[in-house]
Amino acid sequence: MSATTSARSRLGFGLIGPRRGRHTVSLDELASLALPVGDDGTVIGVDAEGRPAVLGINRPTPYEVTLIGGLWTAQVLALRAAATGARIAVETGRSQAWTALAQAAGGGQPCISLHDVGRVPPQGASAGSPVVVVRDCGMRPPRGRVVAGPWQSVVTLLPYLSPVAPRLMDKSSLVGVQRVSPDEAAQIGRIMNLPPAETQALSTLADGVTLWCTDRDRQFVMTRATDAESGLLGSARRMD
Repeated sequence: MSATTSARSRLGFGLIGPRRGRHTVSLDELASLALPVGDDGTVIGVDAEGRPAVLGINRPTPYEVTLIGGLWTAQVLALRAAATGARIAVETGRSQAWTALAQAAGGGQPCISLHDVGRVPPQGASAGSPVVVVRDCGMRPPRGRVVAGPWQSVVTLLPYLSPVAPRLMDKSSLVGVQRVSPDEAAQIGRIMNLPPAETQALSTLADGVTLWCTDRDRQFVMTRATDAESGLLGSARRMD
């Protein structure tokens, strides 16, 4: 080894590479590096301005969602939640409506499981393996054996505003409402304390549009299927 080479070598790191300026920015320039993304979670559609609407469904605290809407939207939500790494347990009395989805999801990995009503076993949810329980149990779903807990969210699908809906909506952290009748819209407006304009809009919503509500916020969201979702589930629809 020559003296020159010896001078340029470093023990354990080989030869010193070419000298370049450091990749640094000033404090004033940091804001320009911001990325146009929302919170972590599942992208459920776009808002009125076309921005991604994200639902953070995997949480360290119990999280319950009530969706008064169609099977199509519930299945898109389940499919996208599975894509984020969650395991999906579907409690349903119409397993034939979920079989194709369960078989296609996960690329051969069993990420969506189907269970008869009242027969969902303990899921063992954890931070590394979050669970979403989708309850598709008709107008009067019985009280579930598996409830919301840390890293285990529960989504209850109601096709219409049923007698049990007010109780479910009251205990839910998030409520989604798709197109309903004017009478149902009026009842939902009173329960959720919606402004008159939003209450009236509930009876005219297009297929794939959902009003998502919390105690403090409301947002209309359009869910558009990807090509893969359309091939599996068909186009957006309110009725099944």
